[in-house]
Amino acid sequence: MRAPIRMPGHWFDELAAGGGSMEAVSFLAQGERSRRLLLIGELLSRLEERPTLLGPADLGAVWETVEQAEERRPRCAEELLLGPEAGSWLAHTLRRLHGTSVGPPLWVDTGHLAAVALVAALRSGTNADLVVPAREGAIPLPTLGLARLPGIPLLGFQPVHARVREGELRLTATVPGTGATALTLRPLTAAQSAVWWPTHRLPVRQGGPEVILDDTDPYRDLDRPVPPRRLTPRELATWQRLFAEAVTLLDPGPASVAGSGAPPGCEDSGPGTLRPEEIRRIVPWPGRLPNGPVEGLSASTADAFGSMVVAEPPNGAALAETMVHEFQHSKLGALLHLFAMLDDDRTEEHYAPWRPDPRHLPGLLHGAYAFVGVAGFWRDRIGDRAADPLDLAPFRFALRRIQTRTVLRTLATRATLTGPGRRLVAGLTRTVDGWLREPVDGQAVARARAAAAGHRAEWRLRHLRCADEERAGLAAAVRSGTPLPPPRPPRLVPAAERTHWRDVRGALYLRPDAATDPVADAAPGQADILLVHGEAASAREAYREQAAATPGDPHLLAGWLLAHSALHPGHRRLLARPERFAAAVEGEGPEVWERAAHRLASPGSPD
Repeated sequence: MRAPIRMPGHWFDELAAGGGSMEAVSFLAQGERSRRLLLIGELLSRLEERPTLLGPADLGAVWETVEQAEERRPRCAEELLLGPEAGSWLAHTLRRLHGTSVGPPLWVDTGHLAAVALVAALRSGTNADLVVPAREGAIPLPTLGLARLPGIPLLGFQPVHARVREGELRLTATVPGTGATALTLRPLTAAQSAVWWPTHRLPVRQGGPEVILDDTDPYRDLDRPVPPRRLTPRELATWQRLFAEAVTLLDPGPASVAGSGAPPGCEDSGPGTLRPEEIRRIVPWPGRLPNGPVEGLSASTADAFGSMVVAEPPNGAALAETMVHEFQHSKLGALLHLFAMLDDDRTEEHYAPWRPDPRHLPGLLHGAYAFVGVAGFWRDRIGDRAADPLDLAPFRFALRRIQTRTVLRTLATRATLTGPGRRLVAGLTRTVDGWLREPVDGQAVARARAAAAGHRAEWRLRHLRCADEERAGLAAAVRSGTPLPPPRPPRLVPAAERTHWRDVRGALYLRPDAATDPVADAAPGQADILLVHGEAASAREAYREQAAATPGDPHLLAGWLLAHSALHPGHRRLLARPERFAAAVEGEGPEVWERAAHRLASPGSPD
């Protein structure tokens, strides 16, 4: 029986602060190794019980190939089975076997194990004779590339015979009469061609480790298999340039590591720092979203430690920030595989300052951990004009520390945390509270506070409604002067009634100078521009005029409240429960808004 995994407390505390030394992260990787081996054992047990799940492949031949490769070159096969490519495939396949995911014919998913064994044989120099699945005539070889049978393309999913001898691979269609011809190549050294797409690799440093840039593996997305989407030469060159820039920014120096908030002895591994070689794989975002472009989006899964799906960023700093963000998710995912942190309540009802939709508590925990890293990243770049030529780091740091503290408060008061969960949230809170005491440019802090307040107010207006009785009482109080009703817990708007929205006003606070830029991505209204530039009286009037033509628009109502609160600081309490203001003025024109605001914000009115 194996001894249980025990993490030294000081490593946990390093990670709980939002950072983590090389030793602490290596411990997480060892935990992932143990978990991965257990999952592989489960898959093999199921395949042994039901050999037909592999279709035309033979489990005995496949695993014998793996064992021979490992014997010839120790750790060769294990490295493949522990990589993010195998992790994504293995998790998807086990979900298929449990009936919780969908995909191609099941034998295609299970038979991918033969492709892993094939790569092990190629890397170790052993022989192999296996049947592997082809997808539209393409055979993925994890970490190596994608081979395509020449001739008439195979349609759908077909078994292909693969023979390896001394590093040479020969692929032959097993179905006669298809018109596809055999392919012979040396995948370890072959150059790109019409029939061979080698895996792209991004060097971290010359002669050192490399990060895979994966555009071919069918399991490179978060769960369901996706077709290959080969990068164009221009796209590849862009990714190579951006990654090189990101690595340069992430290289720690004396100015970036001092006072990082990490425990003593780990100052070079605080929140926001990242050793680029800890990233195993970057996947260019493989498609588009129904709501529009994917720019700025990224995602990761705990099934593939060190891997991330990333939309092409605008510059190296954005890629470096994304790498930090997503590796934070990898670290927390690995921690959650070792420790239960909180009751896994999946009710999506909580405010997440970086999202337009409500989130569940596990999502809040992941978001808090990720954005502690993001805040630390920008904190370390304050004053670094090479990394931050537009001097946006102070605002970004100030905004993320405010937002993350809000979520940590929610977790501390609303989540049912375990002992390790309390220790993690406490560690993150100490980090952020320390940052909140640090002086930052006053204008940047003011803009960050306004942006945070604006997002929260608009989110509440879009997602929360007062109870019916409270709504009626509020409306009556404004119309006839009756006493204001006491506040009650608001109800969440049903998901079917929600609409996607973008925080356009928040983006303007980042760069007020871009508000009048005709080529800016955002399309702000004149009222937003006036508000961001500090012209609160004019902004309030502009929001009122726009609201007369578009009644009930939560963006305009939130903007009016922000402008009104800037003119009447004593009325800022309206921003805490803007849904009460919305209920009070529902069905009324903007001409009553100021009267309602004074009524709700008057001394003695219930909060």
